Amino acid sequence: MQDNASTKMLEGKVIVVTGAGNGIGRDFALAMAAQGASVVVNDLGTSSAGEGADAGPAQQVVNEILAAGGKAVANADSVAEWQSANRIVKAAIDNFGRIDGVINNAGILRDRMFFKMNLEEWSKVIDVHLNGSFYISRAASNYFKDQGSGAYIHMTSTSGLIGNFGQANYSAAKLALVGLSKSIALDMARYNVRSNCIAPFAWSRMIGTIPTETPEEKARVERMKRLETTKMAPIAAFLLSDAGQNVSGQIFGVRANEIFLFSQNRPVRSVHRAEGWTPQTVAEHAIPSLRAGFTPLERSGDVFSWDPI
Repeated sequence: MQDNASTKMLEGKVIVVTGAGNGIGRDFALAMAAQGASVVVNDLGTSSAGEGADAGPAQQVVNEILAAGGKAVANADSVAEWQSANRIVKAAIDNFGRIDGVINNAGILRDRMFFKMNLEEWSKVIDVHLNGSFYISRAASNYFKDQGSGAYIHMTSTSGLIGNFGQANYSAAKLALVGLSKSIALDMARYNVRSNCIAPFAWSRMIGTIPTETPEEKARVERMKRLETTKMAPIAAFLLSDAGQNVSGQIFGVRANEIFLFSQNRPVRSVHRAEGWTPQTVAEHAIPSLRAGFTPLERSGDVFSWDPI
């Protein structure tokens, strides 16, 4: 927290960061406080698979913020239940009198190949990533609406934006967050509320579950270990600040010192027949004409094939 008062972009703001006891969430909380924000540090204290509970990690981050002269309170409620998610937002109101920003960062992994994934593995991940982000966002929305300002950041992933093996639950939730963010941005623009997504590239305890059974997988993980979680914080602080008031409905990626802006779904090619289509003409005309625009069946590592900068 070396920034002097004149450069603090979040002075006077109150920010809720979920999943802030470790990794990227912890770095977000520390960075928001360093920029002058009062922070609700939320973390249920579970394992990367969502098991157990421990209020210790959130309080430890709060202690770090307080020791550096910042303002923060700990909260150990779950994002995955409506009432407890509302308590997380209420903690901002009760302790600091307002709420100005939300970072929906809480997450778990239950990786499994799709043909082996069970209902619990599916629903647990959806509950935390997607439902949890909705619950927190919805709980904050009326405060934002009434005060005519506010900002959301939702943590998406290239597992959803591009694809990955063994993560149908996680990929579905993370891509759904893009739709949620865009809907929030559209519905709340009239109230000066904005919503954006960040796809992080960083080594964390969740990424640490990636299998390393082949030389290629081992090399990929070793590259990822060099990606620092602290690199995500600057763009997050900007997006939550008044300087980011004209940025909404976007998807950003951060990988080491690189910042990406992701494209969003738009038509890339089209064909038409005046008389309409039959299955036969689709096969003979439409698909051959459209095939050049097909998206390859790739994973994140195939698209981001160069070493981090």
